[in-house]
Amino acid sequence: MSRSIHSFSKESSDAGQLEWLKAVVDSINDGILVIDGEEIVRLINPEYTRITGVTPEQIIGKRLRQVRPGALLPETLRDGKGRVGIYRKEGKHEYVVDMAPIVVNGTIIGAVSVCKGLTEVHKLTRELNRSREKISRLEQTMDSLHQAAYRFHQIVGQDGGLKQVVALARKAAESDLPVLITGESGTGKELFAQAIHNESGRADRPFVPVNCAAIPSDLLESELFGYEGGAFTNAKKGGKMGLFEVADGGTLFLDEIGDMPLDLQAKLLRVLQEQKIRRIGDTHERTINVRIVAATNKDLQNLVSKGKFREDLLYRLQVIRLHIPPLRERRDDIGQLVDWMIKGTGCRLEEHTLQLLKQYDWPGNVRELRNTIDYAICMADHDEISVDNLPQWIVKQIPAAVEPEKHAATLKEVLEEAERRAIYAAIEQYGWHVEGKKKAAQALGISLATLYNKLNRLQVDQ
Repeated sequence: MSRSIHSFSKESSDAGQLEWLKAVVDSINDGILVIDGEEIVRLINPEYTRITGVTPEQIIGKRLRQVRPGALLPETLRDGKGRVGIYRKEGKHEYVVDMAPIVVNGTIIGAVSVCKGLTEVHKLTRELNRSREKISRLEQTMDSLHQAAYRFHQIVGQDGGLKQVVALARKAAESDLPVLITGESGTGKELFAQAIHNESGRADRPFVPVNCAAIPSDLLESELFGYEGGAFTNAKKGGKMGLFEVADGGTLFLDEIGDMPLDLQAKLLRVLQEQKIRRIGDTHERTINVRIVAATNKDLQNLVSKGKFREDLLYRLQVIRLHIPPLRERRDDIGQLVDWMIKGTGCRLEEHTLQLLKQYDWPGNVRELRNTIDYAICMADHDEISVDNLPQWIVKQIPAAVEPEKHAATLKEVLEEAERRAIYAAIEQYGWHVEGKKKAAQALGISLATLYNKLNRLQVDQ
């Protein structure tokens, strides 16, 4: 049978337009059946015949229920309500039908039925299920990439100088309030942020860390908020999800918040107030549910006075404020920390060596101690770590470790020590990441390559 439209009425003043309409309906891959206001079938297409087995000669010009007694399309004609996913079976033919009224100038003049064969529906269902499985796997993968590792019981020294901070952080974990964590570089601010997340009701959702100082300011907005395709030059086709959306339902950790540009601070404040974001280039907002935990090693109040940080944002971020004391203010924790760092290595630390470590000020805090112990383990010839295995530039700064009979420091040694301290102070101020080192080199008046050369020559742990 040729693929054509069979219609009871052929009254048309425009034969060309009618043929065009027939061709359109004929090209549709779903089965089409149309009734008029008297429930009389006016047209079907060949796909309808293929799916249902009903030919034009059997149904055109007849009342639908004369041929299909159980048909529901007349109900749609009467009540004007669409129907979706209606299962039908006539003999060996099984299919699913959608129905809708045909309305002209506010009056229902007929109804249309669109059907798919059950085999095709099953195929589409399988494809949909496969797509859902892929999405589920992608979501699981994303969640695994953004999982927090630490809990409060893993924070070494909590019974010493950190006891009160841990107690306050545990209470903070019970709420969804924003948290601001302050402390010098290397004190373990992200460790606390992860513990807060893992002890909260969001533990099974993503923990997404963002270093605001490590991402160039002109890219930070697109990283946080995402963008639509074509929003700017080199924007990915289809756009990109921002980290706020990635963290939806979970926690977004904004490290080095003091380095966030002022214009982004205003947008962050609005997110905290409204829990809504807008991708770059988008026209509508998206509702999110994200808890903000921020951290900084800078004096934000001082930045506020200099006009570099918004005062309203500071108040919004520090609803709960945690300050992590530097290692030099909790020297009794050093023994516990060292035990944790060498656990499983088969090494042990000489008591004399431990006492010397407690006399050092640790400007790099726990991070510097970690690097020192890793170095000592590597240098140790036996399972016992002695003073000789420690980095010598640290040993030289501990008076009790210097032998009395040693000669006075040469001018070269004095200059190297001064240089080392200046470099370490600059990097501590700007950060140990690449962007921080670039800023440190600029502040010191040297190139980045020269800075790296000096770090290696002066044996500064990186």
